[in-house]
Amino acid sequence: MDRKKYRWVVVAIFFVFMLLHQTDKLLINPLAAQIYDEWGLTDTQWGAISTAALVVGAVFYPLWGYLYDRYARGKLIALASFIWGATTWISAIAPSYGVFLASRASTGVDDSSYPGLYSLIADYFPPKNRGKIYGLLQLSMPLGYMAGLLLATTVAVNIGWRNIFFLTGGLGILLSIIIFLFVKDVRRGSSEPELEKAEKVEKYPFEWNKIKDVLKKPSLIYMYLQGFFGVFPWNTITAFIFIYLADERGYSETEVLMTMAPAILVLASGYFVGGSLGDFFFKKSPKGRVLVSMVGVIIGAILLFITINIPVEEKLLFGISLAVTALFMPIASPNVTSTVNDVTLPEIRSTAIAIQYFIESSGAALAPLMAGLISDYLRSANDPSPRGTALLIICISTWLLCGLFFFLTSKIINKDINDLKSELRARAAQ
Repeated sequence: MDRKKYRWVVVAIFFVFMLLHQTDKLLINPLAAQIYDEWGLTDTQWGAISTAALVVGAVFYPLWGYLYDRYARGKLIALASFIWGATTWISAIAPSYGVFLASRASTGVDDSSYPGLYSLIADYFPPKNRGKIYGLLQLSMPLGYMAGLLLATTVAVNIGWRNIFFLTGGLGILLSIIIFLFVKDVRRGSSEPELEKAEKVEKYPFEWNKIKDVLKKPSLIYMYLQGFFGVFPWNTITAFIFIYLADERGYSETEVLMTMAPAILVLASGYFVGGSLGDFFFKKSPKGRVLVSMVGVIIGAILLFITINIPVEEKLLFGISLAVTALFMPIASPNVTSTVNDVTLPEIRSTAIAIQYFIESSGAALAPLMAGLISDYLRSANDPSPRGTALLIICISTWLLCGLFFFLTSKIINKDINDLKSELRARAAQ
């Protein structure tokens, strides 16, 4: 099979890996009611579960990034899949909240394994197409959320949350074997246009001094700053939206499913729409991706404010507004990953993306716990909708900050992209 056909096999395998991994990762949130009842949890204890996994993931991002830039990425992704399966099985047999908290925290090890996946995809597809491919792969996150929702509201009702985790953990181990056998690595930088006509390009190894140069790039500094705040909304919403709909808006399990299913499907399309728009405007201007991201997060903030303030009795209007809001929530995501690749040397892209996600997780780890603390405080102050208010406070403030950082990035991104192109052309000429 030639490379152009084979790369789609890799995309297909990675899509299935991410879909099932995200199903396992996000399944816990639709199972909130069962797990709350199991140990009589408070909102703060519930938020701590997501925060613990995010903290562990943040710690492991730099290690994964370093390993991916030094060794075969396919084999390391297979290892991550095996770790996912094993840690999920441990969660399924947890006898107490403390053990469950520790086991869910350990799932953060594999949650931080995506930088090598994105780096490998960047070596299969040229810059002009990466946004769409990343958007396609990131469709797996909301679709995994949907799969988790369906499992939680159907199968888990009959067999319990523990048996569901046994199922998803087993799929992780099976996928680790498939990835190990069928995903091949390729030369780093092999899809860059500046290197296409070069008959032979010297292999450039990972070097720590190059990481220092990454941290000096103005555009990446702004990307990292927005990354700290950018995943606050997603982690807050995924942790609390189901319990918010059930307790504060009075939705039944069926109404939760009927409300969330369309929103999740629309949200899934937002990844591909965002990546496609980013690619389209990137062809017209190097700042195209970040401007698309800026507009997306600002519109998302406005729409979320409108949605949460819709009266409880207006269930149809709320569902429609939530779905429209969902379209704009993920628009920035594929463009951020593409932008990091647009300004980073091929041999350190895994590490550069890992730094991005490390910073994101460092911020996002605070989000569920902060939301729980704010919600519990507002409840003590007799706020009629403490979880809804907590969602608004965290999501709107952080999205507006992200919009500012995207705007600042748009002012300086051209130079960093041109600097990378010049370096690649110099390598091709050697």
